[in-house]
Formats: sequence, C-alpha cells, structure tokens
Amino acid sequence: MKLSTKGRYGLRALIDLARYSGEAPVSTASISERQDISERYLEQLMSLLKKAELVKSVRGAGGGYMLAKDMDHISVGDVLRALEGSLDPVECAGLAPDGNCQVSDSCVTKYVWKRINDSINQTVDEISLGQLVEESRKKSCVALDRTACKN
Repeated sequence: MKLSTKGRYGLRALIDLARYSGEAPVSTASISERQDISERYLEQLMSLLKKAELVKSVRGAGGGYMLAKDMDHISVGDVLRALEGSLDPVECAGLAPDGNCQVSDSCVTKYVWKRINDSINQTVDEISLGQLVEESRKKSCVALDRTACKN
C-alpha cells in the first residue's frame, strides 16, 4: 500500500495545525512555510479535510483553519480516509456482502485480504492526532537539545 502526497502532506499539515492552533486559527501560509508544502496544494487538502468535518475555516483578517474537534478524537485513519479514500490495499468482491464474486464460497485467499485490510485500518484508527502532536513536541525538544520542554 502506498499513500499519495495527499495523505502524507495532509497528515503533516494537520499535525502542524493541531500543534500551532490554540484559540486562534492558523493560516495556510504559516503551515505552508513550516511544512514546505505549496500553499495552493495545502488549500486543496484543507478543503477535503473541511468536507470531512475534521477542520473548520475562519474567514477574515486573522482567519485560517482550526480543528473541528479535539485532536485526541481525530485518528490518523480519519485523516487518511478523508484524503485518500479507502485504505484497503486489496479490493476483493468476495469480502463485500453484495459482492459479485463467483468463487467466494470456495475462496480462502479472501481471509488473507480481510486480515490485511483490517490490520491496516485498525492500526491507523488507533493512532490519534494528539499522540502525533505529542511526538512532534518531543522531537522538537530533542532537536533543540533541551532536556525539559514545556508544551
């Protein structure tokens, strides 16, 4: 399974947004600068994330984007599915209740595909945006060679 730049950049952008937004919205220009992502591309990603109700936009001077819900209630799976669609690396008609697979009753490989699909989805659903923000803060402290960082 390979993720496109939409998934990779979108997740980076959302971690940045979660990290730098508090009470005020974060501009795409500031995310673009910190993450080295084209602002135009970032706007496209934010539009998809807004449609999925993961972010909300604030218009006007000082506007930008904010998380639509608490970062601990947004999973990596939520973000990736909003940007990439299904994360299942294997599409198998035998797994769908209304699938049109003629060998479904005798096919045993569908159990392999189901376990792979389930494992990927379970993994990304167990990782929250909040956990990634915390890891990002720890990495920043190490990069700055600080033994104790606050927030």
